Amino acid sequence: MAIADAKLRRRPQLRPRRGRSTPYLLIAPSVLLMIGFLVYPILSVLWYSLQTYNVTQPWDNGFAGLENFRTLLFEDPVFWQSLGFSVRWVLVEVSLQLVFGLALALIVNETFIGRGLARALVFSPWAVSGVLTTGIWVLLYNPTTGIFRYLADIGIGSYDTAVLADTGSVFWAVVVAELWRGVPFFAILILADLQSASPELYEAASVDGAGRIRRFWHITLPHLRDAIILSTLLRAVWEFNNVDLLYTLTGGGPAGVTTTLPLYVAQKATQSHEFGYGSALTTVGFVILLFFSILYLRLSRFGGNR
Repeated sequence: MAIADAKLRRRPQLRPRRGRSTPYLLIAPSVLLMIGFLVYPILSVLWYSLQTYNVTQPWDNGFAGLENFRTLLFEDPVFWQSLGFSVRWVLVEVSLQLVFGLALALIVNETFIGRGLARALVFSPWAVSGVLTTGIWVLLYNPTTGIFRYLADIGIGSYDTAVLADTGSVFWAVVVAELWRGVPFFAILILADLQSASPELYEAASVDGAGRIRRFWHITLPHLRDAIILSTLLRAVWEFNNVDLLYTLTGGGPAGVTTTLPLYVAQKATQSHEFGYGSALTTVGFVILLFFSILYLRLSRFGGNR
């Protein structure tokens, strides 16, 4: 009898079958929300990209196959122009935002009087909404009441300077406006990672005679590697999808030179009511971003050994 009781105690207890479904029931609401707000919109855009769908011409609506994609690749020069500007916009913006954000993060990471106030001032543009940001810069660039009027008062430039209406200056005008809003993003993420750096490493490097530049190159940058990779990827995706600032400042002009691919999609969908063609443009942009993100993470070895 004692031997039988011992065998029963050693026998593994089977988990009740009812409890096995509990984890799935707990995550089911989140999965359903993801399907409703993420998967369904993607699938619906893919479906509409294969349609001719214009609410103002319902008699022409119907299945078009790959016709929308053939049109945008071979018959739409605005697509290639907007895609080229989007690539240029992303490269310039992300590069400059990274450089200035890294510099600001290193500055406010030091100990000095008024550091808290300095950090608040550095991070404050990120708290301002996109439309409000563009409103500020519209006033600054106004040739009558903006900064260029006061520069003309002291003999710099002329009173009729309109940088947003000049194809030669509009690009750098919008770049500066977006820099003001985007640099704090890099500064916040990089500063947060700097706070986790071990002071002992810097002390040991100083004892070994390493100067400020060598400590930055051999300790700070390797430590910030993953933060820089993640922040540049996120910011590249956001800048590629930028609509609010460019739409409010320039509307894609003058002469369409500041029209990004997402802005072109918005124009096609909301102004021309060509939702099928706009969906095809959106699909192409989604594929480009997906390919770039995967390639960038693979080449940068994000999360790997430093």
